[in-house]
Amino acid sequence: MISILVVDDDAKLTQSVCAYLNNSGYQAKGVLSVERAYEEMYGALYDLIISDIMMPGTDGFAFAENVRRLNRRIPILFMSARDDMISKQKGFDIGIDDYMVKPIDMSELLMRVRALLRRANIEESRRLVVGKLILDADAMTVMYGDEEITVTTREFNIMFKLLSYPNHTFFRAQLLDEFWGVDSDTGLRAVDVYVTKLRDKFSVCKNIQIKTIRGLGYKAVIL
Repeated sequence: MISILVVDDDAKLTQSVCAYLNNSGYQAKGVLSVERAYEEMYGALYDLIISDIMMPGTDGFAFAENVRRLNRRIPILFMSARDDMISKQKGFDIGIDDYMVKPIDMSELLMRVRALLRRANIEESRRLVVGKLILDADAMTVMYGDEEITVTTREFNIMFKLLSYPNHTFFRAQLLDEFWGVDSDTGLRAVDVYVTKLRDKFSVCKNIQIKTIRGLGYKAVIL
């Protein structure tokens, strides 16, 4: 199921948007601040983000800029009371994909969400299949043939990320920021430890390798 993160300090609107999207076949999670959004994204995989601009603490511009720095592909939709061209231009310059002005028409929001997902080639089922290996992001399970490979949530998310973009090099700092948190005190060594664990757990998959790119980071290679 497609997962959508809704970020808006208006609790009533956030609840309404999530309810509408959930009733439309998506899995929507609402949070009331950017800080809570970061916490959610560290522990879960999201396919699309809907965000307000004006929020206490970190605003939507800074949030979108940071998300885009870490993930160039995830669609971002702004919904804001700001109807000025300067705000719209700033949003699109940062890298958002769409912009809606409040009040929001739910049916139009749904159409825009569907269009963004189509544009990003995101399928309804979040399953990665590589030979006999199946990673199911809905069930958070990893199967190799008839055998289950036991992984933690963070291990799953890192492997899902690597295999989603084969041959793409991810910097160690990028993986640290995305899966431990931008403000985490954890060092880069933690990334190396997790990659070692993943190599061990997925050693049965002879057609998959996690290669070290010296001085940079890691990439998954499908043989």
